[in-house]
Amino acid sequence: MSEIETDVASPSTDARKHVTAHGAAGGPVTVAAGFDRRRWLALVVVLLAQLMVMLDTTVVNVALPAIQTDFEVSQADLTWALNGYLISYGSLLLVAGRLGDLIGRRKLFLGGIAVFTAASVACALAGSVPALVAARFVQGAGGAFASSSVLAIIVAEFVDPAERARAIGRYMLVSIGGGSLGLLLGGVLTQTLDWHWIFAINIPIGAVAFLGAAVLLERGSGADGAQRRGRVDAMGAALVTVALLVGIYAIVRAAEVGWASATTLGTGAVALVLLAAFAGWEARAADPMIPPRVLRQRSLLAGSAVRAVMAAGMYGYLFFGTIYLQQVLGYDAIATGAAFLPQTAVVGAMSLGLATWLTARFGPYRVLITGMVIMLVGLALFAGGGVGTEYVPRLLVVSLLLGAGGGGAFVSLTTLALADVPPADAGLASGIVNVTMQVSGAIGLAVFGTVAAGRSAELARDGHSADEALVGGNRLGLLVACGCVAAGIVLAAVSLRPRRLALAGGAPDPAGGAPDPADGATVAPVEAPAATPDVPHPVTVPPPSPSPTNADRAPRPADGLA
Repeated sequence: MSEIETDVASPSTDARKHVTAHGAAGGPVTVAAGFDRRRWLALVVVLLAQLMVMLDTTVVNVALPAIQTDFEVSQADLTWALNGYLISYGSLLLVAGRLGDLIGRRKLFLGGIAVFTAASVACALAGSVPALVAARFVQGAGGAFASSSVLAIIVAEFVDPAERARAIGRYMLVSIGGGSLGLLLGGVLTQTLDWHWIFAINIPIGAVAFLGAAVLLERGSGADGAQRRGRVDAMGAALVTVALLVGIYAIVRAAEVGWASATTLGTGAVALVLLAAFAGWEARAADPMIPPRVLRQRSLLAGSAVRAVMAAGMYGYLFFGTIYLQQVLGYDAIATGAAFLPQTAVVGAMSLGLATWLTARFGPYRVLITGMVIMLVGLALFAGGGVGTEYVPRLLVVSLLLGAGGGGAFVSLTTLALADVPPADAGLASGIVNVTMQVSGAIGLAVFGTVAAGRSAELARDGHSADEALVGGNRLGLLVACGCVAAGIVLAAVSLRPRRLALAGGAPDPAGGAPDPADGATVAPVEAPAATPDVPHPVTVPPPSPSPTNADRAPRPADGLA
């Protein structure tokens, strides 16, 4: 059978506490439920799990040289310790989000944490590269199931708009800060203890998160989220998962074997055929995995597209920034991780209240466009640097600009993209956004690496020094990243302007107030968005082999952002 009956959940207990009254003018006024200590403790637990997953997306990068030395293998042999996580994580996000909507987010979250923690034990005890790669594949699957549930749990538990905004702000801080903290923590653990500890540290974190979630996430509550008479479209889930797995494999391999190689073209064609088969099946399925009502939400689809290209630009900064700091400025792993902390701090300040205030004051559309423009300026400033560019002041200013621009843009894009997504589809909507970001990030890094390597080889043949060739190639890759952000600005202007959304049948004002056609500003927001997408998860796509000029240089532990 292609469809499997799932459990029936009782209505959300928090939903029963949520009361809607009517003001003097007859309009709805949301009355917040009283403070509930259980919900805030549950938030701490799920964010702890999210931090664990985010740490593992980057912590491996800085440990690669130590792992390579321990196993006495080449850097190419370790590629799949990074890519294995990326492929399993990215290919399961969409299905995991939908499963959470149907069978219960509490179940999925607990299962994901259990799998992730068990795989972390296997990674820490791995005695060979094949064992480590296999454990990383399983770890990615557990991370997908756990991470896809976190946002939907937050949305279901915090129904009051003010409380939900606070909870989402803390989620964004953990998600974005976890990547930078992973670089720093990985360097500290590898240099002071051993590379095995970058995985072993997940064991106590996972145990606490699992036990806390088992106690604090109520069965049959909003966090559980199972829909009445829900069915899992098994055939559709299998088709889209395999299609994403094959497609992401094609992308990560393209950086090694070339975009025009038989491997890339063949696996890419297989992925497209599987996606076409998935679309055909969904059109005939009685209860499809992606209901047509979700695909009719223009704000969701347009917002996902904007976020995808915007995230690709951010990945370009992290990718080339790491290479420059380590190979040109000579930073070690710890110093490299610390260099990205200013960006994390600014993003944290934006996500903990400043971006929300700016959105309420000027409207999400204006904040989004302004944020992306600031990101574009930061990337262009980075691209304009040279071999002699020090971290202070130019690169520090770049870090602050990208933190301010990205922090403002991601929060406002959340408001615009997911304003009209119903709570029942929160997991699937987050899955759509996450998958588009993972795929766009993988494509972006593969393209950036290919372009940069080609330009570096060309400059080396012309007699430039190794550092000049490296920086010149990185500059071209950064300009391509600038193009991604510029494309996002144009796409947002065309598809996310409030008046255009209203004409297309989307929500004219995602924040719930009356839109100002001139700038998208909102007045007296009532309800918060039904869901919010994930923030960028760092992805790993190794660049092509270094040019002959740089072939004898030290291995590049941060050649990807897992």
